[in-house]
Amino acid sequence: MSARLRSRTLDRAAGVLLGGAAGDALGVAYEYGSRALPGPGERPQMLGGGLGGFAPGEWSDDTAMACAVAEVAAGGADLRSEAALDRVAAGFLRWYASGPTDIGVQTRRVLGAAGTGAAAMRAVAADLHARTGRTAGNGSLMRTGPVALAHLGDTAAIVDAARAVSALTHHDPQAGDACVLWSLAIDRAVRTGELDLRAGLGHVDPTWVAWIDEAEAAEPGAFAERNGWVVAALQGAWSAAVRAAGFVDGVERAVVEGGDTDTVAAIAGALLGAAYGGSAVPARWRRMLAGWPGLRAADLTRLAVLAARGGRTDPEGWPLAATIPSYRGAWTGTVAHPDDPGVLLGAVGSRRPGVADAIVSLCRLGAAQTTLDGIAARDTVEVWLVDADDANLDVPGVLADAASAVADLRREGRTVLLHCVHAQSRTPVVAAAYGALVTGDAPAAALARVVAVLPSARPRVSLVAGLDAALDRLRSQPGQRVGHD
Repeated sequence: MSARLRSRTLDRAAGVLLGGAAGDALGVAYEYGSRALPGPGERPQMLGGGLGGFAPGEWSDDTAMACAVAEVAAGGADLRSEAALDRVAAGFLRWYASGPTDIGVQTRRVLGAAGTGAAAMRAVAADLHARTGRTAGNGSLMRTGPVALAHLGDTAAIVDAARAVSALTHHDPQAGDACVLWSLAIDRAVRTGELDLRAGLGHVDPTWVAWIDEAEAAEPGAFAERNGWVVAALQGAWSAAVRAAGFVDGVERAVVEGGDTDTVAAIAGALLGAAYGGSAVPARWRRMLAGWPGLRAADLTRLAVLAARGGRTDPEGWPLAATIPSYRGAWTGTVAHPDDPGVLLGAVGSRRPGVADAIVSLCRLGAAQTTLDGIAARDTVEVWLVDADDANLDVPGVLADAASAVADLRREGRTVLLHCVHAQSRTPVVAAAYGALVTGDAPAAALARVVAVLPSARPRVSLVAGLDAALDRLRSQPGQRVGHD
């Protein structure tokens, strides 16, 4: 895949891994009745627990195995090649050796008996199918998102790679068909923003037409009793996706209907993230996300971008370079937010030890800039907001989410550094959204106060245009207060 992808496409690519992980971590608390499902008027929460005793925000086997695929794809590998499949198989075995607390029965039987290499793993999976005839679990579908990223726009390659990666542990053709359908749907969503599962029907058994019809006619809960089966898992995920009013609504629908909640929500989340973008995954969830192999939300973004770019960086070396060359000479000072002195406004040069105990970054960061001594990983929030016209999927949504992240950190008692590259456009606009939130003033008045104290402020008109809609969204969020007490 070309390294020159538009920022909107890359945002959607990031959404595949971020969305899958968010659905997974949201669903683990309720998997197979391990906790009562949310009742009427209640919403699912990232509570952890579940069958694996997970920490809040920790992803399960669904995302861990997807990461093993994504790590290979991020190196630019062709996932159809035996060498790449060997590396994927090695990743699965490395994860299995870590002693995961929650792993599907079928996957455990394959990984527990597999020798080294893809061929050995396929042989165990085939033997299991020959002996039992029952290897159509959902365990290969849950990890399939990175397959599409590795081969964006190449239908034939996606079809072959989806079957090859699935067959490492799931020999049944139904599992391979499900992975083909979902991978092609993710590919289409990343490239166009459209949700279309039927585009892949020409590559699978004709029975899938009726199964998709059923999914579109029924609520996700209709498939909960049997969604450990790959067909029902896909039906439940697709039912949630086609009814979704947005990313959050879709993954919540996938969870509240029950059954294998983490897996169905991970499957749905990967596709919804591909359509709505990683920027649609709320910062309150991204802050919590973590899991094997020692990754967090920002790491998933970097893996996804590299996979979509065929392993290549952008001209400045992002996301692998230690620092971004064009950031040299950025302002190192800060000014206090005129509506809240506990929020400091600055540039990328303002990121230094001791300046604050939480950071909300509105720009790309070099690999050496993603952490800062003295600041916890969950208190470093990276926001996908591009300072260019027509470069963002949902400007009001991102502005609202970034302002909410600042508000959340302040409620937790943190001093927050809010910055972009040069504190010219993104910083003042998000600061204005936050100022309007905490004072109840109009965004224009809040922006005027920010511009008056921030010497470099020259906010982009197309970003400023999203402020009123951003405030409307902030006012509609449960638990958000507008104005001082």
